Amino acid sequence: MSKADFSPTITAHLAAEILNKTLANIQLPENARKIEEARENVGNEMLKMMQFVFPVIMQLQLDVVKEYGFSDTREGIIKFSQILRNLEREDSEVARLHGLIKAYYLPPISLHTGTDVMEEKNSGS
Repeated sequence: MSKADFSPTITAHLAAEILNKTLANIQLPENARKIEEARENVGNEMLKMMQFVFPVIMQLQLDVVKEYGFSDTREGIIKFSQILRNLEREDSEVARLHGLIKAYYLPPISLHTGTDVMEEKNSGS
């Protein structure tokens, strides 16, 4: 079995530790500068955000997850992301921390519920 095929066992507690360490890595002055420069160049355009900001965040996360036994390749970050998706369903802290990381590369989205639409129609808008 190659290192790329190996996935370490990750508990919710360990996932939270990895996510906290990733957030700390993102917030280091030199990394925060890189992210800010990328964000200034893309504005609020989702496609550009995924082209320029997302890779920076993923590299910073990869730098952390490889310390926990994941491959330092694209496959390593994919395996970690799959584990996170499963853990997010079970642990609100993992979901919250992962959401904080995603907020760096996903532009804010305003969600309208069916109730919002009905209120707009009823108010004559």
